[in-house]
Amino acid sequence: MQVSETSSATPEVRLMQAVETHARVRRRVEWGLRTLGALSLLAVGAVHLQQYFYLYSAIPTIGTLFVLNFVGATAIALGLLSPVERWLGRWGGGVVALLALGGAGLAATAFVFLLISERTPLFGFMEPGYDPTAIALSRVAELATVALLGSFAVAGMARRIRVGRW
Repeated sequence: MQVSETSSATPEVRLMQAVETHARVRRRVEWGLRTLGALSLLAVGAVHLQQYFYLYSAIPTIGTLFVLNFVGATAIALGLLSPVERWLGRWGGGVVALLALGGAGLAATAFVFLLISERTPLFGFMEPGYDPTAIALSRVAELATVALLGSFAVAGMARRIRVGRW
């Protein structure tokens, strides 16, 4: 019978190994939330760009907002997918947190504006519901973005909370 390295280690060594394992898992989960959130934000922008070219380019304010949504979603998502922490040093973590909150805010705003435009005119326009597939895709992508990037931001803040000794 072979004795594993962990079972013969002192309690302090086992504790350190457990802490390192926990930190590694936490980093992977946060990276996954950030990446999936950025990809869902790209989907939000892509749906808005597709709908701009398909239906909304002729509507003055709404068409412009669709393009701006695409530009903003793309810029934020690319920022989240890039290694901002390495480029900006000590400011990187704060910038990533702001990008995550900005992406969640952009998606939440788009979701709310869609709900409003389906029930009452918004900027003189009321959503006719011509493309229910695009509306459903937009809703799913927006909710996923809010959930993923919101979870990423909360996980980052929870990591920084100081916990007193027992």
